[in-house]
Amino acid sequence: MPLEDFLDKMQTKFKRQQLVRLLRDPDPEFIEYHNPEDEENTDEHIPIEKGMHAKVNMILSNGQYHLVVLDGKGNTIAYCSVSEDDIEAI
Repeated sequence: MPLEDFLDKMQTKFKRQQLVRLLRDPDPEFIEYHNPEDEENTDEHIPIEKGMHAKVNMILSNGQYHLVVLDGKGNTIAYCSVSEDDIEAI
């Protein structure tokens, strides 16, 4: 079975493009900031913390969710991967 078919049949709690809230701080190792320039200036970027809003970008083959983390205005500030237990629907 192709991977795309497998992912379509997975029973998941959240769907693509669904808005969610972070329940825990994501592991900094799995955070990628939207602007590559921000990677160099780690003191200046906004910390990704619990309570922030995000949008499900894709569901990974290991069952985790790849999120687009949003600021208060709805702009993309970072990407991260988290488990299903680390997010809740808004």
